[in-house]
Amino acid sequence: MSVPPGLLAALVDDAGLFPPTSLPMDRAVERHRADAEADAAMHTHRFLVPASRVGEVRRLLREGEVFALGLIADRGAGNLAAAGAEIAADPRLRLALVEAPLAAFGEEEASALQALLAELKDVPDHVPLYAEPVGRARPEPLLTELARRAGARPLGAKLRCGGVRADLFPGTGEVAGFVTACVAAGVPFKATAGLHEAVRHTSAATGFTHHGYLNLLLATAVAASGGDRHAVRDVLETEDAAELVRLAERLTAEEAVAARRALVSYGSCSTAAPVREALRLFGPALRPTS
Repeated sequence: MSVPPGLLAALVDDAGLFPPTSLPMDRAVERHRADAEADAAMHTHRFLVPASRVGEVRRLLREGEVFALGLIADRGAGNLAAAGAEIAADPRLRLALVEAPLAAFGEEEASALQALLAELKDVPDHVPLYAEPVGRARPEPLLTELARRAGARPLGAKLRCGGVRADLFPGTGEVAGFVTACVAAGVPFKATAGLHEAVRHTSAATGFTHHGYLNLLLATAVAASGGDRHAVRDVLETEDAAELVRLAERLTAEEAVAARRALVSYGSCSTAAPVREALRLFGPALRPTS
């Protein structure tokens, strides 16, 4: 058996500028170029960049090359609009998506989302926006607003799965609640932070327990197939790699598509580790055919 071909394709955004890797801009750009040449199927080839650092990217780009940017709001109101205009003015840049923490735009979901959308009024309508909830443990108010405002611009949610402190790692119950709520609302989501390895594990370096990207992906598949929060949580808590491989290989092509319709991609500060992990678990089935 083999994993459905669409399950892992275009899953990993390049978040090399962000902790814990925090590459200097010149090294991050060079790594992104190298990844583009290698053309790993798991990479989206989107370069995630804080809105305040777009100018740094521009200074390093070569004539004729194009970087697809995921623009990350890092300074709240006023910053996104200026960064969007800067990207639009440079033919070497293409704005692929926008991500923003709603808490930077207000304390209440509806008004914060309205303020965020106002920042994007000059950004083309086809560019998706992924908003991180104000209250991490209660995604429903945001999902209600996103579903209500669904229209010309694709709207989704953002799930933070880790960070540089233990308190930034949500528990499996919290993640299960987020995933099932997104699927129930028909709102796609992106994930970020802490998902370098495929399988749930405790880091020897930090002592933090990390969610695995394969756990998250398969838990999303369970939710998209009608599984309840408890079933989703069970998959998130699985630390047996062989069991996760079996679950992945049992998925039909249609179930894989449904999972990826819900979980769009995730940002990883390492672009090599996710590919290496997938090859370790699934072997030649994931290698390029040409």
